Amino acid sequence: MDIINLIRRTGFALAGAGTLALGLSLGTTTPLSSPAAAQTSSADLDRAVSALRGISTMRADFTQTDRMGNTVRGTMTLKRPGKIRFDYGSDSDLLVVSNGRSLYMVDYEVNQVERWPIGNSPLGALLDPSRDVKQYGTMIPTGTSQVLSIDVRDPGKPEFGRIIMNFARAPGAPGGLELMNWVALDAQNHRTTVRLSNHRYGISVPDSTFRFRDPRRSSRRPR
Repeated sequence: MDIINLIRRTGFALAGAGTLALGLSLGTTTPLSSPAAAQTSSADLDRAVSALRGISTMRADFTQTDRMGNTVRGTMTLKRPGKIRFDYGSDSDLLVVSNGRSLYMVDYEVNQVERWPIGNSPLGALLDPSRDVKQYGTMIPTGTSQVLSIDVRDPGKPEFGRIIMNFARAPGAPGGLELMNWVALDAQNHRTTVRLSNHRYGISVPDSTFRFRDPRRSSRRPR
């Protein structure tokens, strides 16, 4: 499997892939029409937003699947505000990293770097400190009080795509909610599913984690 093409075709900045976990399906959401349901939805959205904002640092294992079922694995490191790193392992020539301003895909095999502003991505809901998740987020009914699902999209900027984030109630996680997975869709409705496991919170993460050597300036990859 070609990991580089998988990321380019369904990657994080122009995201697309997979199926929505937990038996949820896109495009089949039932509106929350009653006042009580609307109040519950608003309260749950507040809880999810607080949980996201409560993450100072986090590291987790991830599994990324495209719409054809191709899968890659690695380790995700998150540090607020706006920093993230997807490490595909020592055998991979690929790195996806955000320094808080831009999201980069670095391909050491062909000495190429692609860059997107973090706000111009479905992942902006997770990374961009200026993105108001509550303003653009709506709750998706899950049929269980143990799982919260949020659909985040800016109707005025459909080119930025959308992201559906799924949380499970977990006492040890910030705000009592743990981000289990997300589905990101780009403007062409291409999907990428990313599932997280083995979450570790509040770990020490130096800013150097989110720097990278630009392969366009050197032919040697760092060790």
